[in-house]
Amino acid sequence: MRKLAILISGMWLALAAGAIGAAAGSGPVVVELYTSQGCSSCPPADEFLGKLAKRDDVIALSLHVDYWDYIGWKDIYASPQFTKRQHAYARAAGKRMVYTPQMVVAGQDLVVGTKPGEVGRLIRAHNEIPSKVDISVKRNGDQVQITAEPLVKGLGKLVVQMVRFSEGETVRIKRGENAGRKLAYHNVVTEWSVLKTWNGSSKLMFLANIAGDDKCVIIVQAANHGSILAAARVR
Repeated sequence: MRKLAILISGMWLALAAGAIGAAAGSGPVVVELYTSQGCSSCPPADEFLGKLAKRDDVIALSLHVDYWDYIGWKDIYASPQFTKRQHAYARAAGKRMVYTPQMVVAGQDLVVGTKPGEVGRLIRAHNEIPSKVDISVKRNGDQVQITAEPLVKGLGKLVVQMVRFSEGETVRIKRGENAGRKLAYHNVVTEWSVLKTWNGSSKLMFLANIAGDDKCVIIVQAANHGSILAAARVR
C-alpha cells in the first residue's frame, strides 16, 4: 500500500508539473495540417487533427491543397492559396518538395502528419517557450479589436493574419484513392488573409471586419513564413 501511495503521489506531482509548464508557456501552439481528399494516406492525419482540435493549448487548422486533384477527385476544400503557403514553408526550410499529410508546428517544424508522437513532442517544446508577443482579441458584432504588444526587442517584420475555418465537415468521396469512403474533417480553413504588417517595436491596436459564422483565430507570424509568435481565438 505504501508503494502504491508513493506511486500515486508521484503521478500527481508529474501532472501538476505538466500543468504548471503549460501555464507558463506561450499560449496555444498553431498546428497546420496540409491534406487532401485525394490522398489515401491522409485520413489518419485528418483524424489526429480532430483530436488536436479539442485541446486548449493547440490551435489546429486543416488546409486542403489542390495538387492531388488530378488523380480522380477534386478536393472541395482545396485552394491554390494553401498549396502556395505549403510551398513557401518548404522554401523557408530549405526543402525542395511538399507532401501530404504534412504538419507545420508553430510555423517552424515540418513533420509527417501521421507521427503523433513527434507532433506531440514538438507541441510540448513550443509550449515551454516564453511568449515574445502578447496578443488579445475582442469581438464586437462584425468587428474584432486586435491588440498586440512586443515582450522582447528585435522581433523584425511581422504579419498579423486572420484565419477563418469551419469546425467540422463530413464528405463522401466518390472517386480517386479514397473512393467510397465517408471522411470527417476538422477546423477546415476557408480563408487566410493578411490584416496588417507590423515592425514589432511598439504596441499595435486596430479593428478588423469579421462577418460570417465561421470560427476565427488571429495569428502573429514572422514575415516570409517564419515562426508563429502568438495566436488567439476570437470568441
